[in-house]
Amino acid sequence: MIKSVITSLASLAFFTGVRAQQSGPMIVKADEVVAEIQPTMYGIFFEDINFAADGGLYAELVKNRSFEFTLPLMGWSQPNSDRHSQNENSGFATVIRSDRKHNARFCRVDVKNDERYSLVNEGFRGMGIKEGEQYNLSLKAAKQEGNITKIRIQFIDTTGQVLGETSVSPESNDWKKYTAVLTPVRTVAKAQLKITFEGTGSIDLDMISVFPENTWKNRPNGLRKDLVQLLYDMDPGFLRFPGGCIVEGRTLDRRYQWKKTVGPVEERDLLVNRWNTEFGHRITPDYYQSFGLGFFEYFQLAEDLGAEPLPILSCGMACQFNTGELVPMDQLDPYVQDALDLIEFANGPVDSYWGKIRKDMGHPEPFNMKYIGVGNEQWGPEYIKRYKVFEKAIKEKYPDMIIVSGSGPFPDGEYFEYGMKELKKLNAEIIDEHYYRSPEWFRENADRYDSYDRNGPKIFAGEYAAQSVAIASPENKNNWECALSEAAFVTGLERNAAVVHLTSYAPLMAHTEGWQWTPDLIWFDNLGAYGTPNYYVQKLFSLNKGTHVVPVELEGKAVIGQNELYATASLDKNTDEIILKIVNTSGQSRRQKIVFEGSSRLASRGKMTVLQSDDPEAENSMEHPDMVSPVEKEIKVRKDGMEIFMQPYSLNVVRIKNGK
Repeated sequence: MIKSVITSLASLAFFTGVRAQQSGPMIVKADEVVAEIQPTMYGIFFEDINFAADGGLYAELVKNRSFEFTLPLMGWSQPNSDRHSQNENSGFATVIRSDRKHNARFCRVDVKNDERYSLVNEGFRGMGIKEGEQYNLSLKAAKQEGNITKIRIQFIDTTGQVLGETSVSPESNDWKKYTAVLTPVRTVAKAQLKITFEGTGSIDLDMISVFPENTWKNRPNGLRKDLVQLLYDMDPGFLRFPGGCIVEGRTLDRRYQWKKTVGPVEERDLLVNRWNTEFGHRITPDYYQSFGLGFFEYFQLAEDLGAEPLPILSCGMACQFNTGELVPMDQLDPYVQDALDLIEFANGPVDSYWGKIRKDMGHPEPFNMKYIGVGNEQWGPEYIKRYKVFEKAIKEKYPDMIIVSGSGPFPDGEYFEYGMKELKKLNAEIIDEHYYRSPEWFRENADRYDSYDRNGPKIFAGEYAAQSVAIASPENKNNWECALSEAAFVTGLERNAAVVHLTSYAPLMAHTEGWQWTPDLIWFDNLGAYGTPNYYVQKLFSLNKGTHVVPVELEGKAVIGQNELYATASLDKNTDEIILKIVNTSGQSRRQKIVFEGSSRLASRGKMTVLQSDDPEAENSMEHPDMVSPVEKEIKVRKDGMEIFMQPYSLNVVRIKNGK
C-alpha cells in the first residue's frame, strides 16, 4: 500500500509538473565541528555466501579441482562412460583416497579407447571465458601404466564445439605439475573444460586448475579483476572477513578455521559451505570452500584496497540459528590461541612461527592489523562468558588490539538488550549491531544514535540492508526504495560519527544463478558484474564522507525526516571543502535554500552528484546496470549559500570549496 501511494505521488509530480515544494532554509554550521569521521566509517563486509568466493571473487574456473567434495566427482562428467559397464570402448575415472595428510583424494583415469574417452568439468554454472585472453592451466599428473603420451585440454561450448585448446605431455611416474595456456577464440559465458588423452593406460590427476591471466594485479591464484575493481572504487575504510555465519559453522566441526586457509594452496583442506543447504528455496549441494581465497589473500586484498583488515573469529559457538553447539569453557583455549596466533600471523616478526609463514607466502612486512572480532552475531550469557576469556587473553598480550564484540542478530529485543547491557559493563570498545529491516524502519531510525552515550562503546553497523519483503525472503529486491531508505538511515550514522565508527552493507556479492540470500550489494555472472542502487548509495557516502561532522539543521533541528528530508554535513579538511548530503524520500521535487554559517568565502561554483529514480521499484540489472546510477553536475553558489533543486526520490551530494 505504501509503495503504491509513493509511486502515484511520483507520477503526479513528474507528469503534471507540480511546482517543487520549498521549506525554510537548511542551515549548515560550518564552524561547529561535532565529531571526527573515522577513516573506517564506510567499509566492506565480505562473506562467502551466494557463491561470492569460489565461483565469484576467487577466479578459479574449475569446480572441485582436487576431487574433495563429499561426492568426489561432483562437477565432473564422463560423457562416453557408464559406471555400470567395463567401458572397454572408452574408459573410466575412479577417485582414490591416499594417505596424504591434506586433500587425500585424487582421480585415476583408465583410458581404454582414447578416441572415445573424455572427462569434462562444468565450472561454476559454466565457465566465463573471453575471446583472445589467456587462461593458465595447471594440473598434477603421475603415469601409472600404458603409453599415454599427451593430455589434451579444451574449452568447449554446450554443443561441444572447441573454443580453445592446449596440451601437456606427462613424462613421470611420480607426481609432477604441468602448465599450459588456453586462448579462447570466442567469448562464452557457459564454457566447459574437456580433457582427453593420446594413448591408452592409467594415469593419476589432481589439482586441475584454470585461472585467467588477467586477475587483479595479475596474481596467480588470484581474484576476479572486475569484482575487485567494484570494491576498489568504493574506497573502503575496512574489509571485514570471512563472514558472517560461515565463521561459526552449522556445527563446530564445520566452523571456519583460518589456519587451514594459509600456506600452499594444495594443502588447504576443503570444507562444505554452511550455506549449501540452508534455505529450501535455494539448495546448492555443490557449494564448497576450497580456501584458495584464504586469510592471507583477505589480508592482501585489504592492503590492495587501502582498507583496515578486520577478521572475525569463532568464539566456540556454532551458529545459534542452527545447532548452537558449544565448546565447553575448559576446552576454549585452542579457540583463544587461534586469535593470538592470527595476530602474530598478521603482525608478527618474520622470525616468529606465524610471521615466518606469512613471509614464506610472499609478505615479509606485517599487515598492521588493528582490529579483531570475537564471534559473529552470537547472543546470550554463553557468548558473554566466552568473550570475557578472549578479551583478557588478547589484551594481556596485545593491549593495543581493538576488539569488536557483537550484540546479536537483531537491532532490538531481548537478545540485543542483554548483549548491550553486558558489553557496556565490560567497557567493550566496539559493538557490532546488525539490521535487516523494512525500508520504513530505516527511514524511521535515522535518529537511532542521537541518544547513545558519547563516552560508551563505539558502534560498528556491521550488517545492514533494507528488506523489500522480509528477512531471508527470496523475493527481496535491490530496488530504489530500499537503497534510498538506507541512504536516509546512513545520514544518521554519519551525523553520529562520535559514536558510529564503522559501517557496512551485507551481504556483499551474489552470483545471478548461485545465490541463496537477497538483497545483495553487487550481482555478477560468469562474465560481468554490476552495482545495485544500494551499491551506489554506499559508494557516494564513502567517497564523500569528509573528515569532520558539522551540524546541518532545518527549523533548528537535525534533519531526520522533516518534509521527508534527511541530511548530514561534513568538512573535508584535506581538500578544504564543505560536503552536504541530502536525501529526499518524498515523491515531490523540492527547492531547498542552503545557508552556510561560519565558513570563509565560498567558491562561486560547486559540484552536485545526484542518485535518483522516479520509480521506487527501479532496479539495476546485467542488461541495464546503470538504470539507477549517479549523475554529476555543476551548481552556482552565492556568497553565503545557494538554492538547489532536488528531484523526487533522490540522494544529493554537494561539494563546495572554500574560496581563497
